[in-house]
Amino acid sequence: MCGITGWVSYDADLTERQATIDAMTATMALRGPDASGTWLQRHVALGHRRLAVIDLDGGVQPMEFATPNGPVVLVYSGEAYNFIELRKELQAKGHRFLTASDTEVVLHGYLEWGEGVADHLNGMFAFAVWDSRDQKLVMIRDRLGVKPLYYYPTRDGVLFGSEPKAILANPLARKAIDLDGIRTAVTGIGQGQAIWKGMHEVEPGTIVTVQASGIRDRTYWRLQTAPHTDDQKKTVERVRQLLGDTVGRQLISDVPQCVLLSGGLDSSAITALASPRLAASGERVRTFSVDFVDHVDRFKADVFRSTPDAPFVKDMVDLIKPVHRQVVLSADDLADPTIRRSVITARDTPNAFGESDISMYRLFREIRNESTVALSGEAADENFGGYRWFHDDMRALPIFPWMAAVLNSQPSASAVMPFTPEALQAMGLEGYLGDQYATAVAAVDHLDSASRVERQMRVMFHMHLTRFLRMLLDRKDRLSMAVGLEVRVPYCDHRLVEYLYNTPWKLKSFDGREKSLLRHAVKDLLPPSVANRVKSGYPTMMHDVRYSSTLQIQAKEVLADAHSPLFTLFNREWLKSIVEMDSAKISHGDKLLLDKIIDMHCWLDIYSPEFAIS
Repeated sequence: MCGITGWVSYDADLTERQATIDAMTATMALRGPDASGTWLQRHVALGHRRLAVIDLDGGVQPMEFATPNGPVVLVYSGEAYNFIELRKELQAKGHRFLTASDTEVVLHGYLEWGEGVADHLNGMFAFAVWDSRDQKLVMIRDRLGVKPLYYYPTRDGVLFGSEPKAILANPLARKAIDLDGIRTAVTGIGQGQAIWKGMHEVEPGTIVTVQASGIRDRTYWRLQTAPHTDDQKKTVERVRQLLGDTVGRQLISDVPQCVLLSGGLDSSAITALASPRLAASGERVRTFSVDFVDHVDRFKADVFRSTPDAPFVKDMVDLIKPVHRQVVLSADDLADPTIRRSVITARDTPNAFGESDISMYRLFREIRNESTVALSGEAADENFGGYRWFHDDMRALPIFPWMAAVLNSQPSASAVMPFTPEALQAMGLEGYLGDQYATAVAAVDHLDSASRVERQMRVMFHMHLTRFLRMLLDRKDRLSMAVGLEVRVPYCDHRLVEYLYNTPWKLKSFDGREKSLLRHAVKDLLPPSVANRVKSGYPTMMHDVRYSSTLQIQAKEVLADAHSPLFTLFNREWLKSIVEMDSAKISHGDKLLLDKIIDMHCWLDIYSPEFAIS
């Protein structure tokens, strides 16, 4: 796992720009704490920061292969979980390898198949190849978008990087945010457009090629609609087989690894599948969970969290007997402003999750003291239908269902972001979100024989896999890589995603509950309490008055900044009213908004962007 960056210029001599590529590369030191490298030729400069996970001594990057017509050079971030099979296939075709790394397999795969190498890879990856034979740059991102990759077209080429901060370190990149960027920042909705003006994401499942004649992109993978022919028994068996295979692949590592264990069905299934595989090689599975001081005693159920995690984690630990550690955080831990700044810097965006981001960052930082790789249960809900709005009337509303769920759960009028009237008028959010929703619906293909319900549910799954999941994966990547931790996501294996996407809703909910297929595929491995647990979201301290008080203190500091551009967006009087309120009376929705506003203020202070709503 690493950070990559680069600069292509068909007019300049980039061998004279070592300092600039060094600066771009240095922005990703946290992503790659183990090594740094650059490679320059007249029209290209490449940078790499490495987190060594496989073949610790080999796999040094940028990695170069000399051909009679010029070098082919790779900068690569991620893991190819099928690299052992691919290496054997390439060796049979005459390729010779000098390392045991998956990086070299990807490079030789490109030499053999060109851009078609993407079709051969199973994994999470974002990489760029400079092919001097054709004087072109090829950027490729994994199918689900687990690993990030951005690019910024210039007058005579392109800048690219794993994170926007790498691109912004180049003086050619303008640090500006316009209305489109603001809309994306405050809603989290927007496809292919980074919040920075002129900057784009390489879309998941996409190849972007840069040549002197221009930039073109090609989609090599998307969700395809196809009939599902397996019955219930075969479907459950196939899910179990696919999960077992992908967990086994993702346990390949030359560094200490662990599993994130929440006590929910998703992470417990990964833990239970990983344990015997590691035991076969004489290793006990290591697990980590997060909790808060007095959380069980203070816990209050809400529509997103019905039970605290700790009792279910204990049931899993008692059964599996892992090497387990519970990371317990206090309100003071979450209120530390220096940690918030670290989180916002890692995210590169003000559209953060506030307290949940901070607790996840602290959890990852503690894990990194003992492990370099962690397996996560992320994406199970999006694949199997785990969120409650998959099962209620909100799925029929003409709005992104996760937004409808938040609005529906907060009766307070201020649960809607407290924008100024001028900002609301300029952003036109209602029309923007409506257009985004219509675009998302139009992207879905249906079977001719599909019923109304099946069509409705296919749209739900497509939206979650292509929109909602991308927000969660970006969050997971940024917060984990900011502490040099590689988080792998078995539920994002594209074979599993393809299979489940075409599994009818009646099979996904055959027992009348959420995630029927997953539950029945792994229930023999889990305690009954965990196998039957109702979906409960990531834990939070939002019901703790102590955290409310710390938010109010930080919000007072925001109000003291009379010249902050924050108040061109948000209503100062609303913020003042919340700060003066009794901490115990602040609603859950208002606490979330306080967190978001403080995050936005922090982001503006760190990045000082050109910023205007007109």
